[in-house]
Amino acid sequence: MKLSKQFPLNALRVFEAVARLGSFTKAGEELGMTQTAVSYQVKLLEENIGEPLFMRRPRHIRLTDAGERLAPKVTEAFAMLHEAMASVRGAAEETLLIHSTPTFASQWLARHLGSFHLKYPATAVRLRTSDTLIDFARESADIAIRSGKGNWPSLVSHRLMAIDFTPMLSPELAASAAGGIRQPSDLLKLRLIDAGDSWWASWFEAAGVHNPDLAGRPRSRLGAQSFEASAALAGQGVAILTPAFYRDDIAAGRLIQPFPIVCSDNDWDYWLAYPESRRNVPKIKAFRNWILEEMNVSEIKGS
Repeated sequence: MKLSKQFPLNALRVFEAVARLGSFTKAGEELGMTQTAVSYQVKLLEENIGEPLFMRRPRHIRLTDAGERLAPKVTEAFAMLHEAMASVRGAAEETLLIHSTPTFASQWLARHLGSFHLKYPATAVRLRTSDTLIDFARESADIAIRSGKGNWPSLVSHRLMAIDFTPMLSPELAASAAGGIRQPSDLLKLRLIDAGDSWWASWFEAAGVHNPDLAGRPRSRLGAQSFEASAALAGQGVAILTPAFYRDDIAAGRLIQPFPIVCSDNDWDYWLAYPESRRNVPKIKAFRNWILEEMNVSEIKGS
């Protein structure tokens, strides 16, 4: 008995079920196939092998000698495949792949993940960062932390925090300003990190500084708020930042928020998002429950 190199795997699966159950009908019920389709797959395998595998009798079938030799090997092979798949699936279930914006990842997530590991020690975390919105259908990720309005098709989204903003700078830079930083317009004495950011125009308008002439200033863009914060910490300019991310730096005196005026970005918030079809996956449920508890939020938007 010799199998060709391109043996029909689906036909082997059908043969295994028929041999194990002793019935074409029962095999069809288990596999979700008609009896005719089961018979056809068995016939394909017999033609591939060149020998009959079953002796067919009215209301009864039994394996031929060739079928008797083949059945245990096929059963063993499928058992090995199931074991391999279970092993890989189990490893995948133990690893949570998170896609996040760089700023949220560095300024909040990295600082809090330790408590997630303590609560769910069997779940490993892999973190990828990008400002690009991923396509869950094409890219590998279990969940995403995104900025936006939370209305993405086919995704469940939980609001995590508002995105608000206000200028921040190092105490040393503030002290270097001629006459000090006493009113919002005094910030214009200093270099503004990414003066082309629309947040600056919104904040100056809210602060009563009209026509601050931002167009004539350098528009160096560092790509992420966390990088702009690093530049501000180094005294390289005034950054416009989300204050919730830099409470520790303010408390330690590394950054100062010179004015209490804080603006919001038109309901452009941070969201936890994942496919609707995967909302009950254990590792996703675990992370969702953990982060919502950490952030003490309960608002949910679903599609």
